[in-house]
Amino acid sequence: MPTSTAPRATGGAPLARITSVFVYLFERLLPEPFVFAILLSVMTAILAFIFAPKNTVPEVLSGWYAGIFQIFPFAFQMVLILVTGYALTSSRPVSAVLRALAALPRTPRQAVALTVLVALVTVALNWGFGLVASAIFAREVAKRHRLDFAWLLAGAYSGFLMFPPGLSSSIALAQATPGSPLNITQKLTGQIVPLSHSLLAPFNIVPVVILFIVLPFVFSRMEPAESDMQPADQARLVAEDVPKVRAPDAGLGGLLDRAWILNLCLVVAAFGYLGMQMARGTFHLDINSLILIFLALGLLLHWRPIAYVEAVNNAARITGPLLLQYPIYGGIMGIMTATGLAGVIAKWFIAVATPATLPFWAFISSIIISIFVPSGGGHWAVQGPFIVPAAVALHVNQAAASQAVGYGEGVANMIQPFWALPLLAIAGIGMRRVLGFTVISFFISLVVFGGSLLVLAR
Repeated sequence: MPTSTAPRATGGAPLARITSVFVYLFERLLPEPFVFAILLSVMTAILAFIFAPKNTVPEVLSGWYAGIFQIFPFAFQMVLILVTGYALTSSRPVSAVLRALAALPRTPRQAVALTVLVALVTVALNWGFGLVASAIFAREVAKRHRLDFAWLLAGAYSGFLMFPPGLSSSIALAQATPGSPLNITQKLTGQIVPLSHSLLAPFNIVPVVILFIVLPFVFSRMEPAESDMQPADQARLVAEDVPKVRAPDAGLGGLLDRAWILNLCLVVAAFGYLGMQMARGTFHLDINSLILIFLALGLLLHWRPIAYVEAVNNAARITGPLLLQYPIYGGIMGIMTATGLAGVIAKWFIAVATPATLPFWAFISSIIISIFVPSGGGHWAVQGPFIVPAAVALHVNQAAASQAVGYGEGVANMIQPFWALPLLAIAGIGMRRVLGFTVISFFISLVVFGGSLLVLAR
């Protein structure tokens, strides 16, 4: 693969110097993700014993135990999202498109800026698709350009800021769906919040436009100095993505392994079901439907069953960190909800809010709670019952108040490794150095979303 030979940025650039400080601190102070999750568990339990209304040992332990096993369905969904998405992108047609797009930049700065832009666009369309697509695209870019891999991956992960204001925003979609289990606004007020009041409102569109302009530019100015750079192992990335084709077995079994009609049966069934849902007007692009689409397209593009099996086997190697860490985060979420700790934190900020500042304080409290409950749906289920009544009492825009909770989660994700785990697993890189770069995204998005809520959320 060709590599970039453009001159490197010097370490004297102000933004590069600031970033290098954060990278240094995160690499030396932050533990491994699994250890970080354990420390968060201990911290959550201590805070629950001090502040939560249900602060007994049985409540804490019962919430922790229930949370571990309640997250299993979600954890398995994430595994399938990654495996089916990775298998899809490893097919020849998709790989060709990614290679062509990754070959467009001529310098490392251009490559990182394009990666950020691809991540922002794909996550804005759908968070699950964007999370996989941006990681795979970053791998393709890293094969062609000699650049700091953590810098590149941080740019890809920063696209996840588009989840709350994007088309797959779990909070916005829930509040716009009558009868949704997470439509807390309807449950408490009887109101439905249409997407025109949330996703299409100026307080949502303006920060999206700003981030689309600012983030690619800022990341292009964060290039580490040559002495600090840690480039990707291009040979490893290429070797990992080479299809592992085994010799076909003889006999009837071998013929069935290569029988494309079997793949086609599943493809027809999958798209038949999706078409039926669309015809009924009940189709929603959620985690399950995205998995089904990834599965069907992967089967179609790999064509033969054995080829798809090999692609899935190659993809399955990336799932270990998820299987290990998601149950720990489930326990943290269980403690927060069972003891009432999350509600206590939300009330602290609501108590100082005014009609002009409620969305902003909901945003700030959401950032804090998201460190412990990094899940859009679960997060809203905890904080929504306190935000919605406060918005009613203060006559605040319900759409702005609910979106503020989502923005807080998106911003917190830049310093919380929960959602970065799939991307890091696909890329095969550690967390510490990546978060040293994404902390810049944290501060930028904190100002952009916070400013929008203070100025435009009326």
